[in-house]
Amino acid sequence: MDFSIGELSRRTGVKVPTIRYYEKEGLLNAPIRTEGNQRRFLQADLERLGFIKHCRDLGLPMPAIRDLIDLSQHPDRPCQQADRIAADQLKAVRQRIAHLKKLETELKRIASCCGDDHTVADCNVLKAFGDHSLCRDEH
Repeated sequence: MDFSIGELSRRTGVKVPTIRYYEKEGLLNAPIRTEGNQRRFLQADLERLGFIKHCRDLGLPMPAIRDLIDLSQHPDRPCQQADRIAADQLKAVRQRIAHLKKLETELKRIASCCGDDHTVADCNVLKAFGDHSLCRDEH
């Protein structure tokens, strides 16, 4: 069974331009072309695209996805490299979470700076957004 690019898009939730981009970047194999030059993708392409999409959903950068795809082509290799890629991504996610928590704390503080008795002329929220030195912590 083969699929048009539109069908591949519908089945995976990946937009057509993104599929073309992955093809151009070599993450997907070049599809079969019909006599009318229409792209036709195979089941393996559908599975690969699903893999790429899930990796992107997990926030993996393109080089890591490329490494995982390369690794998947060598089933006899040890999976330490895959473990390292997952661990690196976990570390990056934890760093983003820590950063977002700092942002949350600062925004919570800024959002409580003004009361009903303030006007825009003396708005502490606008002052805080305009002057980074008014923030309590680095974020």
